[in-house]
Amino acid sequence: MDKKVIYSAVQPSGSLTIGNYLGAIRNWIGMQDEYDCFYAIANMHAITVKQEPSELRRRTLELAALYIACGLDPEKCALYVQSQVPQHAELTWALNSIAYVGELSRMTQFKDKSQKHAENINMGLMDYPVLMAADILLYQAQYVPVGADQKQHVEIARDLAIRFNNRYGDTFTVPEPLILKGGAKICSLQEPTKKMSKSDENPNASVFLTDDRDTVIRKFRRAVTDSGNEIVASDEKPGVTNLLNIYCAFRGCTVGEAEREFAGKGYGDLKLAVGETVADALSPVQEAQKRLLSDKKYLGEVLQAGADRAYRAARRTLSKVYRKIGFYQGE
Repeated sequence: MDKKVIYSAVQPSGSLTIGNYLGAIRNWIGMQDEYDCFYAIANMHAITVKQEPSELRRRTLELAALYIACGLDPEKCALYVQSQVPQHAELTWALNSIAYVGELSRMTQFKDKSQKHAENINMGLMDYPVLMAADILLYQAQYVPVGADQKQHVEIARDLAIRFNNRYGDTFTVPEPLILKGGAKICSLQEPTKKMSKSDENPNASVFLTDDRDTVIRKFRRAVTDSGNEIVASDEKPGVTNLLNIYCAFRGCTVGEAEREFAGKGYGDLKLAVGETVADALSPVQEAQKRLLSDKKYLGEVLQAGADRAYRAARRTLSKVYRKIGFYQGE
């Protein structure tokens, strides 16, 4: 029986946070045996915001090494760089012919990025969801693992798949968002009612997977807590709740168990324990990433093998699309 297909991607822009790890990468690792997984480094999406070319290349390799260091197995999944599979751009153009300006201009990400980068409101920002839809539909993905706040992009992929299928006949699998269960939302250490973000301007708000031990512990020492001194999770205590969620995610314990562990202790004790726990977990990942980056030949071979596998699957879909819309492909 064929495995169901999973597709997901992350941009190589900025360092990944522990929120990215707990919410995405760690879940990807658990899916490798159960699903046919395509995991992309989305460098084509990244250039909708101005990039330094040498930095983009460097971060692409660093992200590939980080994925493997975290536990992704290139033998079990297709790990590849988006721009190495030209069908992503080709299918985007075909889908553009059935995507409407109105629906793209209403996308939350377009509105947010237009405000943040008012000097660079380019067509790539608006067309971003169509490229994302092409990413997903190329591989006939049944599922796209996302957080509850990212469903909008899967919805437009579904809309375009259904629209294309209605116009040209059954072509695309209509993808479903796979809302990841069991992982608590990881929030900013400085504004614990907001999601932790790799693009936060406050350097103390996010803990990155590349932060050294001293930096991790310092950031947690500076984390915002709440009034009172009781260490319990509640809506009235977003700061303490966030720290408990992070602690439990890395320790593998329940919030109730953590509350009992810290009963009678102070916020300083909690912050130090969380910082040390996270730093201990990140250390072997950082060491593995460093080893992998010292072997660029191996990384290149892994990414090429992943791209070859992705190319074969993407070519099958694009050939079918071109046939359906009437593009001449030779006799």
